[in-house]
Amino acid sequence: MTDAVQDAGAEGADEPPALTDGIHLVVDALKLNDVETLYGVVGIPITDLARLAQASGIRYIGFRHESDAGHAAAAAGFLTRKPGICLTVSAPGFLNGLVALANATTNCFPMVQISGSSEQHLVDLQRGDYEEMDQLAAARPFAKAAYRVHRAEDIGRGIARAIRTAVSGRPGGVYLDIPAAVLGEVIDAEKGAESLWRLVDPAPRQVPQAEAVDRAIDLLAGAERPLVVLGKGAAYSQADDQIREFVESTGIPYLPMSMAKGLLPDDHPQSAATARSLALRRADVVMLVGARLNWLLGHGEAPQWNPQAKFIQVDIAATEMDSNQPIAAPLVGDVGSVLEALAERSKPGRISAPAPWREELAERSAKNVAKMAGRLEAAETAHPMKFLGALQSIRDVLHENPRAYVVNEGANALDLARNTIGMQVPRHRLDSGTWGVMGIGMGYAIAAAVETGDPVVAIEGDSAFGFSGMEIEAICRYDLPVVVVVLNNSGVYRGDDPSASDDPAPTALKARHDLMIQAFGGKGYQATTPAEVATALREALASGRPALIDCVIDPTDGTESGNIAHLNPKGITVQR
Repeated sequence: MTDAVQDAGAEGADEPPALTDGIHLVVDALKLNDVETLYGVVGIPITDLARLAQASGIRYIGFRHESDAGHAAAAAGFLTRKPGICLTVSAPGFLNGLVALANATTNCFPMVQISGSSEQHLVDLQRGDYEEMDQLAAARPFAKAAYRVHRAEDIGRGIARAIRTAVSGRPGGVYLDIPAAVLGEVIDAEKGAESLWRLVDPAPRQVPQAEAVDRAIDLLAGAERPLVVLGKGAAYSQADDQIREFVESTGIPYLPMSMAKGLLPDDHPQSAATARSLALRRADVVMLVGARLNWLLGHGEAPQWNPQAKFIQVDIAATEMDSNQPIAAPLVGDVGSVLEALAERSKPGRISAPAPWREELAERSAKNVAKMAGRLEAAETAHPMKFLGALQSIRDVLHENPRAYVVNEGANALDLARNTIGMQVPRHRLDSGTWGVMGIGMGYAIAAAVETGDPVVAIEGDSAFGFSGMEIEAICRYDLPVVVVVLNNSGVYRGDDPSASDDPAPTALKARHDLMIQAFGGKGYQATTPAEVATALREALASGRPALIDCVIDPTDGTESGNIAHLNPKGITVQR
């Protein structure tokens, strides 16, 4: 017997080398980087990936539509400061998820969408493969970054790169394309294990330059009417103590954007929320903290703003500066580091808000609060029920349940709830955000319940609810503590729009939403008065189980396009 044959015989007697595949490597890489939850919709080629993740201890939350799963992953990213992970199938499923990925990028929420895909050599020649699409090219314009993995040995690298990119600097959505063949590729298990790694400090702090801090201090110290605007970036930063210390130690009035509500309680004496128009129009030095001068703030332009106002901007992305107005004092860094630097370099008492400015805002706030109280009092007894009648009942019950998260979307439902329902706790309000999109409701609500375990109240316009309403089945399937409150005025904006034909009006809707949830095992309520709304909401929250309250709202109540009717084109008025 030759040496070669002996060697072959001896080798054959050994145990065969252990093997792994792309699916196992994806799960191992996610676990190595502390991913605890996946959101998605299964199908070819990711079904076994979801099964394995679940068997490996990662929680998998399955949805009915990829867009909703993506919105849940994005909300998870906002709440945890770790990228939410969404799994989708190829082509149409990928495109559905891409809506949420683009929205996450616009809102600066860290999220990673992992999609299976067809083989690139077939896609590039357009050979008509199953669900053929160049997903990488499609994702790039809408995401912070997009990557494709071509070899199983690069899966660990791809996941590490996607997570770091999503969460570092200005957070955003990242697309990771893993073709079906790579998921199924079999390689040596030892080699596969060596290809994975755990990220170290994926979102390092960014400290501002000392001279930039001093420049901002000088501006604030010389201001007669200073104002702080808190955006959702401030909420995301979780620099709650530093924000409160800066605001309260300086006495500067502050204006919270909707998802920054609760960083300081809405009834805080320095809040200028109830004198917003006056604050913007009169402020001479404005410090933007995690807020952008986009359309939500009128681009910083007159007449909404004081044309002589000087802006200080705190943002982690230098490219955000000067996007709409000259920034007199850019502070590039993470919110916590910037506010710590301001506290360290400013002498006690140097920055303060003059008493006449605080008194001017307080006087206007008192007038506006009284005016709002009158509207609420009138709505309390109105029949049919008005938006404000239902909302003040919801407000009162939420005040009894401060742990509850509030998800809010719609046109009138969003605008009126934002102005009616105060927040006391940071990051407990999630809404349509920068794009103002409809359809985030059920995804955000599911993520808030899954990530925190706390109760969630989703306040929905009947039109907005329709975008993701089927996900109440997922809420029931996972027995989540989510109460959906649908403000149902039977229409988009309002339900009394006359029809110009035998068909229903373009804005008309018709549904008994409380009956929907009963089909899935949840509790349904119909409420026609504010008292019935309060009773149903208290009972639903106390149960800790899925519920839906269909609030019958006066069809004539509501405003075209809510508070942004001015964005409608100004052509010849269509007769109604």
